[in-house]
Amino acid sequence: MIHSARKSFPAGFLWGSASAAYQVEGAWNEDGKGLSNWDVFVRQPGVTFKGTTGDVAVDHYHRMEEDVRLMAEMGLKAYRFSIAWARIFPNGRGEVNEKGLAFYDRLIDELLQYKIEPILTIYHWDLPQALQEEYGGWESRRIVEDFTSYSVTLFKRYGGRVKYWVSLNEQNIFTGLGYKLALHPPGVKDEKLFYQVNHHANLANASAIAAFRQYVPNGKIGPSFAYSPAYPASSKPEDVLTAENAEEFNSHWWMDVYAWGKYPAAAWNYLTEKGLAPKVEAGDWELLASGKPDFMGVNYYRTTTYEKNLPNGVSEGHFNTSGKKGTSQDTGIPGVFKTVRNPNLEATNWDWEIDPAGLRIGLRRITSRYGLPILISENGLGEYDKLEDGAVHDDYRIAYLRAHLEAVQDAITDGVEMLGYCTWSFTDLLSWLNGFQKRYGFVYVNQHEEGGHDLRRIKKDSYYWYEKVITTNGAEL
Repeated sequence: MIHSARKSFPAGFLWGSASAAYQVEGAWNEDGKGLSNWDVFVRQPGVTFKGTTGDVAVDHYHRMEEDVRLMAEMGLKAYRFSIAWARIFPNGRGEVNEKGLAFYDRLIDELLQYKIEPILTIYHWDLPQALQEEYGGWESRRIVEDFTSYSVTLFKRYGGRVKYWVSLNEQNIFTGLGYKLALHPPGVKDEKLFYQVNHHANLANASAIAAFRQYVPNGKIGPSFAYSPAYPASSKPEDVLTAENAEEFNSHWWMDVYAWGKYPAAAWNYLTEKGLAPKVEAGDWELLASGKPDFMGVNYYRTTTYEKNLPNGVSEGHFNTSGKKGTSQDTGIPGVFKTVRNPNLEATNWDWEIDPAGLRIGLRRITSRYGLPILISENGLGEYDKLEDGAVHDDYRIAYLRAHLEAVQDAITDGVEMLGYCTWSFTDLLSWLNGFQKRYGFVYVNQHEEGGHDLRRIKKDSYYWYEKVITTNGAEL
């Protein structure tokens, strides 16, 4: 529908930005922190761009006050950050590390001093390595108890000061890349194990949310899901059905469990026939149903287009982590779907389609299916930013964010209930497998893959643009 006028962004809208502990903190072995799975994984030759690690990242651990002051100067209303589990429990459970808790105390207090709403992510991919070695981490049901205990420790410590919580970040990504494509730790390719690991993560998520009700009764909690709405490649019924398959397997498989505590029927029946469905034990369905979130967190970067895939067709393709445009390959599930390039959309250097309208479509789908408020917990553009004469002119990022915010405003006008919008990211950071070459931030950090660098913070043009957006509550995009 085409509206004659857009509704305004609501009062109290959370104009935010985001980060993850491993990608920004550094201090990987300081003040009692234990090893994470990423600390170990990145030390394997060839798994990251030029062998980059998060040992230093952008040194947020030592420069936290400076980074928060930059947020305050922008007028940021919310900052989403994650806790490093191994900084709190070096061995994943057991003895707590007070110095780790104290760092996040300082961060939260610093944010509140400047009236910036903290949004705390409990888990953003960095599992304590000790749990991986002890029982396989997410491969064991023991993770449910340990994750819940860790979460309760955070609820008790920070629940009086933090209202908004994200339970698991992009469960679909850390399970898929960890256990289907072997691109993330623990680097395993086992499709049946992938579905079992994902079930354990669902149980842990629900258990933590159920505990949250007891310890933070006035707070709000939900998972962050990496949502890529599915399009059919054509109006052929077979392609439309294929897109329905993709939405079921790649989106409903997670969000249905979050909202309703059950898996979608068509996908469950297919996996049962193939012998891939997860083992469900007594009490699992009740636990999953007890973990209904207060909102759906959405990390949105792209849509994906699908066409029919024959039973002997495409499965695993190449994943672009180099930034060399056009090097990604189609992927799929034989007999279910396969991806195809959308000729109607431009793409980034990492082959991610740029589709603001897809965000509006996704927000409306979530609203219609689940009836939950939505927090956009990530949205941003990763590109090759260049520092020239002490400045970064990232008009392309401004254009990207503006278009996506216009789509959010259209969705609000459609009737979607939005809590806030967090860009990815506030400062530049370590982009997991992509090193420091792929930059997302409003603030340029002088950090690179090779040589020594001073980690200076430099405001990009987009910083000043977002400052104006926040000041006008989105009236001037």
